[in-house]
Amino acid sequence: MLKRVVSISIGSSTRNHKVETEFLGQRFEIERIGTDGDIKKAVEMIKELDGKVDAFGMGGIDIYLKAGEKKYIIRDALPLKNAAKITPIVDGSGLKDTLERRVVEYVDREVMPLKGRKVLLVSGLDRFGMAQTFEKLGCDLILGDAIFALGIPLPVRSLRMLYFLASILMPILTRMPFEVLYPTGEKQESSKSKHKRYYDWADVIAGDFLFIKRYMPENLNDKVIITNTVTAKDVEELKKRGIKMLVTTTPELNGRSFGTNVMEGVLITLAGKKPEEMKPEDYMDLLDKIGFVPRVELIKTV
Repeated sequence: MLKRVVSISIGSSTRNHKVETEFLGQRFEIERIGTDGDIKKAVEMIKELDGKVDAFGMGGIDIYLKAGEKKYIIRDALPLKNAAKITPIVDGSGLKDTLERRVVEYVDREVMPLKGRKVLLVSGLDRFGMAQTFEKLGCDLILGDAIFALGIPLPVRSLRMLYFLASILMPILTRMPFEVLYPTGEKQESSKSKHKRYYDWADVIAGDFLFIKRYMPENLNDKVIITNTVTAKDVEELKKRGIKMLVTTTPELNGRSFGTNVMEGVLITLAGKKPEEMKPEDYMDLLDKIGFVPRVELIKTV
């Protein structure tokens, strides 16, 4: 029987994609539907499909951001989460806490040692598993939350400082319209070169691709990109800008990688559990059974 996982995203509809694939002998139809920044439309679509699909992914927005053990609920995400009464809905947080840690460790072990490397992580509150793993591995780290979410050229050099700033700012920022913090709708298609010195400084640029793209300069010569959702068009753009290597934390399916919210939807469907019943070891066990390794594409050999 075909399982359906649908990501309802408040992002651009130009990034829509649909594919059939198989995991552990189970056929899946995976679809991403963007609403071009329209949260009300996203809520209506979730209500319409509720009970008719096996899992929802919540795309283009997180239910919460995380600073250490503290979670900051994003107000604009709650209508989407609450619209699903029957079908489980996930935002990718389960994989950001497990898979993305594992991917960074894989890169360090199998691709290149990361200790001492200059790493620009565009948002540590969003990719909290990545942030903690980069710091643990001894990277020279810049956390770009203020730069990429707020446009303020304030590089944060440690998780301790990030968590302190979050304790002051996040109670206010999480109540603001989400589009203030993150590109939604047609804004996802634009890129304006800004804050170039941070891109130039880094050996590795990591995190959410739409944040990376937001201020991306023309020259990314010999950079390593570790990110999540990229389309074929995104990959071509990165190649033109001269990157050395692309690593995506989710597998390539018919020419693109889907978001962590989609893959989390697949995993909870395979597990037959509710999101709140899933533990880190459940995700890890399924990833092992699938034999998952990150996509690593070497663009330059010299």
